[in-house]
Amino acid sequence: MSQDIYVVIEHLRGQMADISYVLCAAARQLAAASGGQVVGVLLGHNVQGLAQDVAVDRMIVMDDPQLADFIPDRYQQALAGLLGAQAPRVTLFGDTSIGAELAGGLSVQLGWPLVSYCRSVRADDGRLMYISQLCGGKLMAEGEIPAPHALVAMVPGGFQAEQGKGSQPPPVEMIAPAATAGGRIALKQYIEPESGDVDISKEAILVSVGRGIQNADNIEMVEELAKVLGGVVSASRPVVDQGWLPTTRLVGKSGKRVKPRLYLALGISGAPEHAEAITDSQTIIAVNTDPSAPIFDIARYGTTLDMFDLVPALTEQIRRAKQ
Repeated sequence: MSQDIYVVIEHLRGQMADISYVLCAAARQLAAASGGQVVGVLLGHNVQGLAQDVAVDRMIVMDDPQLADFIPDRYQQALAGLLGAQAPRVTLFGDTSIGAELAGGLSVQLGWPLVSYCRSVRADDGRLMYISQLCGGKLMAEGEIPAPHALVAMVPGGFQAEQGKGSQPPPVEMIAPAATAGGRIALKQYIEPESGDVDISKEAILVSVGRGIQNADNIEMVEELAKVLGGVVSASRPVVDQGWLPTTRLVGKSGKRVKPRLYLALGISGAPEHAEAITDSQTIIAVNTDPSAPIFDIARYGTTLDMFDLVPALTEQIRRAKQ
């Protein structure tokens, strides 16, 4: 039985996803205990160049024009053939829209258990352990990764992407995929995000507003604070649903996952779908007049002051300090 740890590399339109590097860092932890190698699995067409800086012992590349775009049925069939034949100890996926869809289907097709929402892994006396987050990170479940084979879908947070990057290109093994044509799903087009706006997932400082902002006119006050801080304004779902900010500013499960140095949450209750998307922030500061708001459970600092009193005073104090 193989003790190797496989990592399904996620990429889209020629860009490697950060979650792929996070998975490689996690795989290192498991391989040290299992005694196997870390093996990357890269599906696509003419994508060998993406493997240059991935920290794996070897890279399996399954190249086929039918795999040029992510088509779930085709990717699942190709992976099922490979994993069924190689039988690795653990296969890691990103718990993303791509990875979760593949992992769930493969779990059923191969009959292997799946650990979802996994935040971190570790070795404990030779056992491979996991910690998964539940209810948007409010609860943590710990257990042993089932043997002899298991699939694990990981969320960001337990490891840094830099830990999964290598300085030398890994050896590449080309493997022909199983039949990939056909399938029930076809790609018709990519819908691009609105152009000309910021990418909140890459911003270092976010001042985020929720239902407590009350109306669109009050957002100007928050924009002034974000400006003096050197950050940008983002929002929770109620603000975007009202049309007060564009969808590109949406933080949450249906928007973007963010990891700024500072996340200032103004009038945000902290519902699970929002909290799950901000747990990678280095520092979360919550401002909410409700002392029982869930946002305080994940914030490092917090206050129940009224934001309409706090924000103008804070903006002015920061402006003076910078003079």
